Amino acid sequence: MFEQVVLPENLQGKTILIAGVAGFVPHHVAEFYLKLGAKVIGLDNFITGSRANIQRLAPFKNFSFIECNIYKNLPDFAGVEIDYIFSLASPASPIDFKKIPMEIYHVNTEGTRLLLELSLQKKARFLEASTSEVYGDPEVHPQPESYLGAVNTLGPRAIYDESKRMAETLTSTYQRLFGADTRIIRIFNTYGPGMRANDGRVIPNFINQALQNQDLTVYGDGTQTRSFCFVSDLVMAMHTVMFSNDSSPFNCGNPDEYTIIDCAREIIKALDSSSSIIFKELPEDDPKQRRPVLDKLQSISDFAPQVSFSEGIQRTAEYFRGLL
Repeated sequence: MFEQVVLPENLQGKTILIAGVAGFVPHHVAEFYLKLGAKVIGLDNFITGSRANIQRLAPFKNFSFIECNIYKNLPDFAGVEIDYIFSLASPASPIDFKKIPMEIYHVNTEGTRLLLELSLQKKARFLEASTSEVYGDPEVHPQPESYLGAVNTLGPRAIYDESKRMAETLTSTYQRLFGADTRIIRIFNTYGPGMRANDGRVIPNFINQALQNQDLTVYGDGTQTRSFCFVSDLVMAMHTVMFSNDSSPFNCGNPDEYTIIDCAREIIKALDSSSSIIFKELPEDDPKQRRPVLDKLQSISDFAPQVSFSEGIQRTAEYFRGLL
């Protein structure tokens, strides 16, 4: 039985460092903590992050931003107190795996190491945002944290999958070897406002196609499954793990499971689109099934996703309408 987490009601006087803050999930994390009264320092080099996400955070007086590449040089934080560090800097879209593979490798290895070193210097709690991709194309379904995965080390997704596995290894090694105060989460498919329009992942692809009454592109026969978590629910799961007393990995996501073709049909219906569905060849190593076991997270908290798929799609579509 795990120890129940006690979540703080406010974080005034605390400083949180967020690497990758211009990204989709990280800028939501930053906003969450700014609203809890924390000071947030954000880092990003805009390789995939959006300056618009930084502009959304700019009105908060406790937010500051430093443009930098975390795997080359972290800023000089001499004299700056840092209480919590979120390692969220890695590009995570399949379209990035081919375009910037070495950047993904470096940020998840050397970038993670430098952030861990900073956490030791500052005696800050460190959270590594890993991914369900560490399970590969899973042979166990749904996936518990104890499952070690089935990753193709030579495949087109391997640079992301394996570098994230290394980030977990670095994090756990720093905890064992140096006594670093660490946490690890494994993020399952997440969607919501703030995603890139050309993100390449299924939800933004389908919503953008449906809004323009274009054919929705399904890869394979559409029977592969995913579990989609709205971003605000993911942020609450991350917050719960950060303030837990457990350094081992936690799955974070939504256990509701959809086939890709049912997801496409749901989006067409929700957006009252005239789109049809077309099929293309399934990419190599595309996982056939993906659903988190959340028993561990729910054993330390009352966490449960609050946003339904239909509500989440409407809120995400409203954001993408504004980009068209």
